[in-house]
Amino acid sequence: MKEKVLNFIDQLTPELNELSLEIYKNPELGYEEFIACKLHTNLLSKYGFSVEKNFSGVETGFKAVYKSEKPGPVISYMAEYDALPGIGHGCGHNLLGTVSTGAGIILKQIIDEIGGTVIVFGTPAEETSGAKVTYVENHEFDGVDIAMMAHPFNEYIKSGTSLALEPIQFEFFGKAAHAASAPQKGINALDAAIQTFNSVNALREHINSDSRVHGVILDGGKAANVVPDYTKSQFYVRSTSKTYNLELLEKIKNCARGAALATGCELKISKYEFNYDNLVTNQTLSNVFSDKILELTGIVMSPPNKGAGSLDAGQVSQVCPTIHPYFDITKDTNIAAHTREMADSTITDYAKEQTKNTIAALVLTAVDIIENPKLLEEIKHEFDNAVK
Repeated sequence: MKEKVLNFIDQLTPELNELSLEIYKNPELGYEEFIACKLHTNLLSKYGFSVEKNFSGVETGFKAVYKSEKPGPVISYMAEYDALPGIGHGCGHNLLGTVSTGAGIILKQIIDEIGGTVIVFGTPAEETSGAKVTYVENHEFDGVDIAMMAHPFNEYIKSGTSLALEPIQFEFFGKAAHAASAPQKGINALDAAIQTFNSVNALREHINSDSRVHGVILDGGKAANVVPDYTKSQFYVRSTSKTYNLELLEKIKNCARGAALATGCELKISKYEFNYDNLVTNQTLSNVFSDKILELTGIVMSPPNKGAGSLDAGQVSQVCPTIHPYFDITKDTNIAAHTREMADSTITDYAKEQTKNTIAALVLTAVDIIENPKLLEEIKHEFDNAVK
């Protein structure tokens, strides 16, 4: 089976390289990925997938399905293809999506033989308000047995954890007045914003050491001689667990409520982006993938990074067994994500070679699961105990 998979990948590689290159040359921000979506869906349709566009109400999302005539598990791959403002594909999503679509197409070539169903989900806007959140809320992953993806990076790293994320926005409404001649007639909304930041900073001493709170003032007033009557601040609140993060979020809200009370301002609290749940990696599934990478490349994947951001794949991991590993495209650990250097690395010969290896590992992982019902049972047993 391994040789068959590798032969199929060799045949498909020119089209996959073209897919990645075209998306690299045409970077699109979240929910604006019309070119990328069309390129992915055209290729999947060509290879016999039933494609649903404008999926789950997401205009640049899609779901591509191929169901064999034999019974078996539902294996899904998640394709991202949004870019970053001013940087392009500095997170490598042109390649990430290519890997998932490529894995789906290769698995489709053999699934009639071994059974099961393969799905490729097109998941826009991971960098902001990721579509995976919408899909999970709309129960689109119900019935999916396995969800996988692999993210370009500067080394091979096992799937680990991510931080649960809650975005929160505070708007303070005060009263304008001349800051010199009649300041007593004003209510200073900027004072309320600054007091909120000061209270959050004081709170840091009393929160879990692995939680993160960071924010910006987007609107702090218009002129130094006018008491600001309006300010807008946005924060990200992150923790290793969703439960604790919701507790911390309430404390952050209280910082703003106290500032409003102290200054006499009115306060409006809102959410400006989707919240992300923490990623719960299925270790049994992760071990299978890591073993495939070792078999194909001779590379031992590094342990998961301790410092983690937030991912909309976290939502998926709460409803079905999920992995989100990283694969090397640079050979240079000094090249950081979210940079032009990382974007340029996605189109190198080295990146193309590791893309082939990663697709093979994703497909062979699926083959093991389909052919070994006991393995799938172990994966699901771990999931049931890890996600409650």
